[in-house]
Amino acid sequence: MKNRLIYPLLGILFLSLTAFSFHKFYMGVFQVNYAAEKKMIQITSRIFIDDLNNGMEKKYHQKTFVGTDKETQADIDLLKKYLAENFSIKINGQSKPITFLSKEVESNDVLVCYSRIKDIDKFKTIEITNTILVDWNAEQQNITHISAFGTKKSVLFTESSRKELLKY
Repeated sequence: MKNRLIYPLLGILFLSLTAFSFHKFYMGVFQVNYAAEKKMIQITSRIFIDDLNNGMEKKYHQKTFVGTDKETQADIDLLKKYLAENFSIKINGQSKPITFLSKEVESNDVLVCYSRIKDIDKFKTIEITNTILVDWNAEQQNITHISAFGTKKSVLFTESSRKELLKY
């Protein structure tokens, strides 16, 4: 009788520990739009706040609170530096400066950053390098959607794929 009770209980315990285990999802979503009428590339970045703070802490060896109530101007400055060092765009082989415009918190756990590149005429190639959080976590993936000249393309950046050249 004891075995009839113990085995089902062990089975339920095993299932509850394995079937319901939580696996964190490491994904950033980036949108790169070429607005020809404005001669501008508009960039929107969506990154999980906790991952971003952990990644910046690992890289710069200081605790940050970007996107939280404890955020300081120093945190924002470090965020700008981090984005500039880990996301870049070359147009026709030439690096272009990206201007950080603003940020906002979405759904309490995602930081949305807005940036742009001005004075962009028609181009033949765009090269994007995206290493956001890849050095912090090998499982990080950054999906980047690029819209230009009426076409949409998507690129997945990972630890082994950090750069992509698109031709138009």
